[in-house]
Amino acid sequence: MQDWQFSIFPNETFIDLSLYQYGGEVCKPSHLFGPATRNHYLFHYILRGKGVLSANNDKGAEIKYHLKAGDGFMIFPGQVTMYIADEQDPWEYMWIEFDGLRVKEALDTVGLTISSPIYHYMYEDLHKEMVKNMVYIATSKNATPFDLIGHLYLVLDNMMRSIKVTEQHSGNRLADFYMHETMVFIEQNYMYNISIEDIANNIGLNRSYFGKLFKRETGKTPQSFLLNYRMIKASEYLKRTEMHIADISQAVGYENQLHFSRAFKNVYGLSPMQWRKANRER
Repeated sequence: MQDWQFSIFPNETFIDLSLYQYGGEVCKPSHLFGPATRNHYLFHYILRGKGVLSANNDKGAEIKYHLKAGDGFMIFPGQVTMYIADEQDPWEYMWIEFDGLRVKEALDTVGLTISSPIYHYMYEDLHKEMVKNMVYIATSKNATPFDLIGHLYLVLDNMMRSIKVTEQHSGNRLADFYMHETMVFIEQNYMYNISIEDIANNIGLNRSYFGKLFKRETGKTPQSFLLNYRMIKASEYLKRTEMHIADISQAVGYENQLHFSRAFKNVYGLSPMQWRKANRER
């Protein structure tokens, strides 16, 4: 059996693709997790044994999936799920929790959706590469953030290509241009009191259409993305500087420190001061 470890990604500054936690578990018979929801995408790959996933589809109906070694299942943000190991042959699995601007588009391309969350491979060599890269992530406690993110890109590439041949999207899509301009504007202006309407106006779209486009391309609302972007920047200041909380609040676009602290706690589950104590760089 693999000597698994649970790890939390040490850096949260990646936007296109970010890793949050990863690990593995040898489950006991009938081991149960849930019902629960996640804030990010969570992929489990089954190495041995069997189990059952219960997951809500896009209509809210609960669907049961009976899974075995070689299968995988994707849990989507906000999806209610519960999974249980088989009583006679409990599963051993590894997992990675991740998110990013291009994740929804990539998964949609190969048909992994909230109503079709099960991974079945078609191409053995690519599947083996995916497993190899997942094992590397899940067991490399001392790897650098760039090393781990690089292997996460490989996992997604292997996953998509092992399912089926995917269509290559043109880099000249108008949506890509709007998304690029949006990211540039947010990166350059997140420290100011900008609104979603400001972003839409900057790229020449009305607010309603911009909101729909952003949600279609990323799976997130512009409001939630801007909030999380600011909180990621705030976490960097908390971890790497001695700045006062009030100054950090101003630095990420919040004039009111109380509003900033509430927003930070909603995202991280801790107040800025508590998070700083728990994550201070040594």
